[in-house]
Amino acid sequence: MSRRAGSAGPRTLAFVESPVQLLNVLEWAHERAPGAGFTLVVLSPLDPMTRGQLRRMSELAREEGHQVRWEEARGGAMAPFQTIGGLTGMLRKADRVVLGDPFSRYVQLLLTITRARDLVVVDDGTATMEFVAQLARGERLVRWHRKGGRPGPRDLVFAPVSSVARRRLTPHENRTVEIFSSMPMEETPPGVTVTANAFAWTRSRFGPPRITKGADMVGTSLVETGVVDGDRYLEAVRSLAKTHGATRYFAHRREATEKLHRLAVETGLEIVRPELPLELIARRGPVGRTILSFPSTVVHTLPLALVGTGVRVSVCDIDPEWLTRNASPRAQGFLSGVTGSARDVTRLSTVTAV
Repeated sequence: MSRRAGSAGPRTLAFVESPVQLLNVLEWAHERAPGAGFTLVVLSPLDPMTRGQLRRMSELAREEGHQVRWEEARGGAMAPFQTIGGLTGMLRKADRVVLGDPFSRYVQLLLTITRARDLVVVDDGTATMEFVAQLARGERLVRWHRKGGRPGPRDLVFAPVSSVARRRLTPHENRTVEIFSSMPMEETPPGVTVTANAFAWTRSRFGPPRITKGADMVGTSLVETGVVDGDRYLEAVRSLAKTHGATRYFAHRREATEKLHRLAVETGLEIVRPELPLELIARRGPVGRTILSFPSTVVHTLPLALVGTGVRVSVCDIDPEWLTRNASPRAQGFLSGVTGSARDVTRLSTVTAV
């Protein structure tokens, strides 16, 4: 049954570009603004799998009483101008803006327009850990897997916008900044309010799941982002699946079709392309008694979503020898930090991938 959008509280505008961001906006609303409907703007990417998950998540948002505005934000050369032009009025009227990816150039542009006194950043996976650390240290906003060194030409052109966005995300007497996250944070920027995301909405909405005897494996896009060598990754997946009796492989939405086909042929795993974020898929079930993962967001979120179910999340570290020569110098340390800071998971020895 849908809830009617409430009119109480500030006018809230949320921007998302991925299914996980949309899920965490719903978690934030459940925790921080229950019963108050708001407008959720989907800045749609081009990737078909991501679009499909966003469509399904948008249906859930509407069922919760929120208005969803779908923007073909990348549908041609003029699309960004049309999208931003169409959103400017709403942005200037909003009292609160919720966003999922402060590294996004789209979001940074929108931050230069808004006059909102309250800004909320919800989780966009492990990138949130890096955002918080960079904001605390006053550094420019750069994704962790980007190769170190000098900024490229596009970075230099966009630098003034990024600088303004960073200032917007810094609290002062006329503006509050909240981070709603399930990720661990070593450094908290001064004046920023941090609220824990315990996946209460997910647990109230779905499950508990039926538990199967086998193991499931969670895929990662580390090959696609140029961090991990493809052959090494395949061997690691094959070794883990054989050792732990895994039968299903839940693909990350960014994994390449060719890579997934090769995984299916060479490992025998059933490749599953989820229609929703994995936290919801696992909570609905059926799900294996053990979930195997490499360092990623799910080693932090799945234990929260599956608390009390008896499902064990096991994480395998990335061997430094798996990294590509183009991987950022920060990659190994960041990935180790993702694993080392995870709570309620089982650490596995690094598998041999030759």
